[in-house]
Amino acid sequence: MKLNLLLIVFTTFSIFQLSAQKDSLALRTENIARVDAVKGDFKKYDPLAPAKASFYSAILPGLGQIYNGSYWKLPIVYGALGTGIGIYIHNNKEYNRYRDAYKRRLAGYQDDEFQDVLSNERLVDAQKQFRRNKELSILVIAAFYIVNIVDANVDAHLQQFNVSNDLSLVPNFDIDQINRNVNYGLSLNIKF
Repeated sequence: MKLNLLLIVFTTFSIFQLSAQKDSLALRTENIARVDAVKGDFKKYDPLAPAKASFYSAILPGLGQIYNGSYWKLPIVYGALGTGIGIYIHNNKEYNRYRDAYKRRLAGYQDDEFQDVLSNERLVDAQKQFRRNKELSILVIAAFYIVNIVDANVDAHLQQFNVSNDLSLVPNFDIDQINRNVNYGLSLNIKF
């Protein structure tokens, strides 16, 4: 039954693909090239590079950065995710420690590690605090994961940005000959 359903879905998808119209954006951008400023040769514009980088980063964090050639970002990605995971593990361990002590007290035992230090209300407060910190660390991990994907996408977009020697923005330092004051500014040069 599952095989028949899979076959029907596959053939429907194949027929749809055959009858679909070509993407007009792909038709317009397939002949666009960018100049490599160092070598002076043209490189083909790949409109799917940002999507590939995002997909790779979604599968394995840091893989999109490798695809883009930004190897220096790997320690940042894994450091951020590893820190979030480490904080989650710590808070989970502490939450379980206080919860187990509270459960033992409710069961009538008087031998937990917080017996003479914390009251039952303090144990409940500690559980709430560590549970809240645990949930916040999950949000931080998710935020770093999303930032990793967005960074890979933006980096892939910016690598395809056409930068040539015809456009430059350079700092300009000018010394006034009369009173010897230095004038600072920016110079925008556009060559046609």
